Amino acid sequence: MNNIILRIKTLYNDMGPGEKKIADCILENQREIIGLSISDLAEKCGSGEATIVRFARRLGLSGYQELKISIAQETAQAQPVVNQNITKDNSCYEIFSKIANDIYNSLEHTKKVLNNEQLEKAALKILSAQRIAIFGLGNSSSVAIDAQHKFLRAGLNAAAYCDNHMQAIAASHLSKKDVAIGISHSGSSKDVVEAMKLAKEAGASTICITNFGKSPIIKQSDIALFTASEETKHSILGMNSRIAQLAIIDSIYTYIILRKDQEAIKAIHNTERALQSKKY
Repeated sequence: MNNIILRIKTLYNDMGPGEKKIADCILENQREIIGLSISDLAEKCGSGEATIVRFARRLGLSGYQELKISIAQETAQAQPVVNQNITKDNSCYEIFSKIANDIYNSLEHTKKVLNNEQLEKAALKILSAQRIAIFGLGNSSSVAIDAQHKFLRAGLNAAAYCDNHMQAIAASHLSKKDVAIGISHSGSSKDVVEAMKLAKEAGASTICITNFGKSPIIKQSDIALFTASEETKHSILGMNSRIAQLAIIDSIYTYIILRKDQEAIKAIHNTERALQSKKY
């Protein structure tokens, strides 16, 4: 494994003033980096996002995401990539109990950062949309597919796109009557942000579901729905954010069902009837 911290220190004297600000910030806050989006780090360092990308490439990395992962791997070392409260001495049930508590805390924190007016506005936009395009990659792809599933059951014209090429194609064909939903915990997924930008340029309303804080996806979103999960300090593959995202999707789905009334009941009935042949 490449020693990124050592490389930063080795190249430090050859760096310009802007790069040294980033280097100082990273060296002083190594354990926090994994939880910061590129926008968060830019604000923390008093630097630009483009400068951070150039800084990462100077180190031989592809960009900020690889820099963040490399630093996280080094600072973790022997620490397992799981919740810090969980140890190898815990029974499987004890692990379940701790994970359940973490999920509960994440949902409670999400309640505090989720804006009531923004959520209402998002639900109304989705309810009246001609088409709904949902973008998600990696961990967020399962949430995008879940949203598609629920909105289709409610009789809405929804499609999830979990391939970056298809995201770009779908986004470019949207119109002002349509809605694009971008799901990204970090808010820094380049392809999802680019798809949201294309959707916005096409005239569609854009909604993001992302973790609380500044991130690139917010700049391309008319409406931002925030979750609050600290899981990325322990694991890039944690599920707290997904549970919070799913709870937001469920809330919007339920809101739509109640407002569509008989139309929604008919759509759900037609769905169940269509699926009867698939069950014993």
